Amino acid sequence: MTDGSATSHAVPAPDSPEGLIARYGPGWRWLVTGTVMIGTIATVLTATIINVAIPDVMGTFGMGQDKAQLLSTGFLAAMTGTMLLNAFLLERVGRRTTYLLAMAVFVGASILGGLAPGELVLILARVLQGAAAGIIQPLAMQVIFQVFPPERRGTAMGIFGVGVVLAPAIGPTLGGLMVDSFSWRYVFFFPVPFALMAMALARLFLPGREHSERPAHPFDGLGFALIVAFLVSLLSALSNGVREGWLSDPILIAFTVAVLSGLAFVAWEMWTAHPLLDPRLFASPTFAGASVVAFIFGFGLFGSTYLIPLFVQSIQGYTPTRSGLLLMPAGLVLAMVFPLAGRLSDSVPAPALIAFGLVLFGASLLLMGHADTNTPFWLMAGWIVFGRIGLGFILPSLNAGALRALPLRFLGQGAGTINFVRQLGGALGVNLLAIALTHQSQQHTDALTATQVAGNAAMHESVALLERLFHQGGVPAMVQEPAALHFLGRIIQAQGSMLGYRDGFMLTGAVSLAALVPVLMMAFGHRIGRPTGR
Repeated sequence: MTDGSATSHAVPAPDSPEGLIARYGPGWRWLVTGTVMIGTIATVLTATIINVAIPDVMGTFGMGQDKAQLLSTGFLAAMTGTMLLNAFLLERVGRRTTYLLAMAVFVGASILGGLAPGELVLILARVLQGAAAGIIQPLAMQVIFQVFPPERRGTAMGIFGVGVVLAPAIGPTLGGLMVDSFSWRYVFFFPVPFALMAMALARLFLPGREHSERPAHPFDGLGFALIVAFLVSLLSALSNGVREGWLSDPILIAFTVAVLSGLAFVAWEMWTAHPLLDPRLFASPTFAGASVVAFIFGFGLFGSTYLIPLFVQSIQGYTPTRSGLLLMPAGLVLAMVFPLAGRLSDSVPAPALIAFGLVLFGASLLLMGHADTNTPFWLMAGWIVFGRIGLGFILPSLNAGALRALPLRFLGQGAGTINFVRQLGGALGVNLLAIALTHQSQQHTDALTATQVAGNAAMHESVALLERLFHQGGVPAMVQEPAALHFLGRIIQAQGSMLGYRDGFMLTGAVSLAALVPVLMMAFGHRIGRPTGR
């Protein structure tokens, strides 16, 4: 009887990792990796694919810039907030069901966005897309980390990183092709077939719920409400501050709500027995350092992906398709670098690879800080490729290094937290860079305008030359000088904008290099002690 009972218990459940390996063989690990990566790419792609379509969307619905920003801000806020739901959902319904539910929401939201009859429905669709993406990304990371043995997890994180960074890189290219060739609505329809494919594969290859003797933890509803209030109020204030005025009542109220809800969230998470974001994670200096690096990484990745298409379209006159194609070589290089970097992270200390990647990425952005209207396409593309190689070395080592510092019982929380921090850095980075760009462009324009005084010989020569050109073109004499001054003003404004973009690239590069400091925390950190019995 005893032997039969032991044999019975030794048979793995059909939907467990052991049962799936028995059914599909050792190659199952790569089948499940491909499954979650398809979903990751489909969802993360939508974070940037909309960027080049926003002008067309504004024209279709007559939206102002304030509401148009919600298409990006709403997505990022929802994506950031739901990342912390990962551990709870996995515990309650399991990996496969969580994945299928999130992908179903994403498919429905994408179809809703493509068919949206008005701006409110479109914004709702973007929020739902972001909510689904926020659940899928840490889930994919955790599944890959769990199904591979420790000595191969760096390689697996390299594969995971392809989706996380490649998708935002190729998003503008695909978005530009959709907008120029068809309509902005195809930007929403494009990811649907891939999401449906991911759902079909998930039913075959994704593990089910882990059975545990421990009761499921209750959902931290108050913590979730507080973090959502923090994100919505903060991003709203940052998005609307320039237009409304930083000292206006709505903006001050939004900032006050953000501060109070943020402080209340931290206090509650430290007090409650079942936190949404467990403060014990940060008892590990390695994980704490990795979290700071992840925040800055998100700032640099999403910030640069935001700045580059705007720069080449507004300063160099690129079409949406051409601006997207500028990022394509970098995306292809990333696809080659990530597996190599992931393999290296299995044998090379994570802090060393992260530091190397940060130096490359920061140097790339500092080089782009010297771009102007005449910078050639392939030179810009080369600078971007240089920086993306750096990103390729950062993410696999960052993810693997962060999760290796945690015991198994913190793995779900850790995966959700590190993705949450990275996405928060991206959301704040885009908003802060937009503010810096507006401010610096105006500062440079005002400074250049102040030099156009009566004693400026160059200005007089320029105006005289423009007047002669207008005269040759048949412009009446009475409007030649005003037309020349107006044209000169436009040139000054364009020059001020170009210098503002340069400052934006320089700022992003400097922030990225500053991440070398928390890398030291990872290098000298110590693991949280593993609990007994695990």
